[in-house]
Amino acid sequence: MSKNLLLLSALFFFCYISVTVVLARSTFDEHNPIQLVSDRFHELESTIVQHLGATRHALSFARYAHKYGKRYETVDEIEVRFNNFMDSLDLIRSAKRKNLPYKLALNEFADMSWEEFQQQKLGASQNCSATTNGNHKLTDALLPPVKDWREDGIVSPVKAQGGCGSCWTFSTTGALEAAYKQAYGESISLSEQQLVDCAGAFNNFGCHGGLPSQAFEYIKYNGGLETESEYPYTAKDGVCKYSSSNAVVKVIDSVNITQGAEDELQHAVAFVRPVSVAFQVIRAFRLYNGGVFTSDSCGSTPMKMASHIGL
Repeated sequence: MSKNLLLLSALFFFCYISVTVVLARSTFDEHNPIQLVSDRFHELESTIVQHLGATRHALSFARYAHKYGKRYETVDEIEVRFNNFMDSLDLIRSAKRKNLPYKLALNEFADMSWEEFQQQKLGASQNCSATTNGNHKLTDALLPPVKDWREDGIVSPVKAQGGCGSCWTFSTTGALEAAYKQAYGESISLSEQQLVDCAGAFNNFGCHGGLPSQAFEYIKYNGGLETESEYPYTAKDGVCKYSSSNAVVKVIDSVNITQGAEDELQHAVAFVRPVSVAFQVIRAFRLYNGGVFTSDSCGSTPMKMASHIGL
């Protein structure tokens, strides 16, 4: 049986950018024989050193490639990835020198170019003019100094979107999962793939981008959303296979927060529940490691964006 939810979404485009943690995992042999892992590292290191020289940075790059399970097919690719790696190191060092309130660090994206990252993770540019006037109602209640919905146990574990610009679907399901847990006391994992495959009529573009506000509209008018287990994630565009008989949640309505209205966003996060937030992503954000990410780089044209849950 499907259950109805009232969703609060925020399309909040300001130079204050919300943050997400990039999680990565070292790759090891399936059966974990230590000797094979060691041999694989030395083979990779030898190949990289052969083409780049036995420099400190080349050896660091070899360790990085091994840690994140990278496989480079050609000499040209090794050189391209190494140059991207060095660009990432420059960004990290620059942020450290400026004593910024956030930290950057190497992660699985550090050998990708900015253009490649945008294409794979952010999708197409989005025009978000629909949130010029929101409909969230403020009250006079005093804001708490801190509110972290993870402490209430309603925020789902982090999921991985893979090489598909579908962050908007994960923000949508994350907000719905939190609302469901808050309302019914039960955890649920909802289908991002249904949104990738089926929400195109609502100005979404699958692995090429979309917006949570438009995804909520799709769910509202198309009968609901299936679970992850019924409609599993593939990280690629597919044919819509939605079945209304499998829908477990429905959206009664969604509430938009006015573009740039910090007071509305604070109020919603403090007193309602986690909010789905879309924000402009800049080059350094792909290396985010901790702290409060801030930027004064804001554009006026349709933007490459990421969507996440504001805790």
